[in-house]
Amino acid sequence: MKKITSLAAIVAASALALSACSGGDSKSVGSNSDYKACLVSDQGGWDDKSFNESAFNGLKVAEKDLKVKTGTSESKGVADFGPNVDAQVADGCNLIIGVGFMLAPATLAAAQNNPDINFALIDSAFTDKDNKVVPLKNGRPLVFNTAEAAYLAGYAAAGMTKTGTVATFGGMPIPSVTVFMDGFADGVKAYNEAKGKNVKLLGWDKAAQTGSFTNSFEDQNLGKTQTQQFIDQGADIVMPVAGPVGLGAAAAAKADGKTLIVGVDSDWYESTPDYKAIVLTSVMKQIDKSVIDTVKIGSEGKFTSEPYIGTLENGGVSLAPFHDFDSKVPADLKDEIKKLSDKIKSGDLKIESKSSPKTK
Repeated sequence: MKKITSLAAIVAASALALSACSGGDSKSVGSNSDYKACLVSDQGGWDDKSFNESAFNGLKVAEKDLKVKTGTSESKGVADFGPNVDAQVADGCNLIIGVGFMLAPATLAAAQNNPDINFALIDSAFTDKDNKVVPLKNGRPLVFNTAEAAYLAGYAAAGMTKTGTVATFGGMPIPSVTVFMDGFADGVKAYNEAKGKNVKLLGWDKAAQTGSFTNSFEDQNLGKTQTQQFIDQGADIVMPVAGPVGLGAAAAAKADGKTLIVGVDSDWYESTPDYKAIVLTSVMKQIDKSVIDTVKIGSEGKFTSEPYIGTLENGGVSLAPFHDFDSKVPADLKDEIKKLSDKIKSGDLKIESKSSPKTK
């Protein structure tokens, strides 16, 4: 297992969350030392600088702070999903969490075949082959309306571009990817409408739901090539929604010397220090906290199938700080982004996406 470098920061940030979700009549934390929580990765692996790593960090915090046993299975490819989930069932796990939309079929099948084991699925509801939600008493979706935070990122990118062109691309055309792209597109559009500008977006047409995809979450060279194509077309800010493939995008941007990156899932300024000088901001999902919360309620005998839906309002999704670019982002642009965020949180501004979490 490769070392996950951001774990210490997650531990510190999660302490308050753990105490905040404690109920007065619950078991004391750590009273069930026989409880075992397990995690099965998507094919990006535990050190993907993205959602797998965030989920892994959350499990490690739960292991330390909740005194539970843990188990993991790292998937190298799609063919590993079913066997890895089944291996965790055989290993006596009380809770099995599948990381990512692509684990939905394997996790659903295991949940239906093992009603005495609890399951959770990150980035997707439990759906059948026709994409209809399957209600499960022992299954909890952990989903994130990242369109909200991506909207703010799109607005920021449109306000910061020097060329008048920004871009985005995905790893695969699946809802947990395109929800980012929809929000980003709407943010660029909102900036154009507010300012009378015509910032161009490459890589995604929200209305047609078509755009640029590498069809891989692993091959960083594909991210590098796609980003270079965008740079050649004039883009100077790119948001890759493609797991480790995004590191290839960052490499191309760094080599160009004039292109910035909008990270996804985690704060790339922190998780990819080699590229922090080109990270404008990131669209973050607090996957680690959703894992900690699910392990906690499971270990206390309070597991629920009620979905966890991360939003701007509950802190489940957020826009990362501008870090090194903070002094370069105009004060009025920051103020506009803050006001838009407040409107989304209050419900006065609704960000629509066909890919937003579906739980019913």
